[in-house]
Amino acid sequence: MSKQECEQNSYQSKNSANTVNLRNWTIAWVITMAIASFAPRVIWDFNTALTIIAVLINLAVGIKMLLANRNYLRGLDEMQQKILLEAMALALGVGLVAGLSYELLEDIKLITYQPEIPHVIYLMVITYIVAVISGHRKYQ
Repeated sequence: MSKQECEQNSYQSKNSANTVNLRNWTIAWVITMAIASFAPRVIWDFNTALTIIAVLINLAVGIKMLLANRNYLRGLDEMQQKILLEAMALALGVGLVAGLSYELLEDIKLITYQPEIPHVIYLMVITYIVAVISGHRKYQ
């Protein structure tokens, strides 16, 4: 096996391990988010201590997910890093500008309902997906 093939296999196995690690922490975060969201109502009748513990566990798992995402990004090649970081920057910018404008609409009485965070999250997710796809097309 040549040195280049060995390095390629090493990159692929490291990338695969980082992807699995990120997937596992993301699943764990989603589960802890569901527990923190629904268990106070459904399981423990709004017990304050249990709810605080659930939220703290969710925060801790969320931090581990963010660290796994950072490791995943650091393990990618430079082109993939560039595409994903540009997509993340665009999604953050769109979310910030659109989210603040959305809140402003309610403050100045142009909309009669309370702005909801999920609407901004949906916009950010769509922006991120479109940016990743266009980034891949741009650098093909």
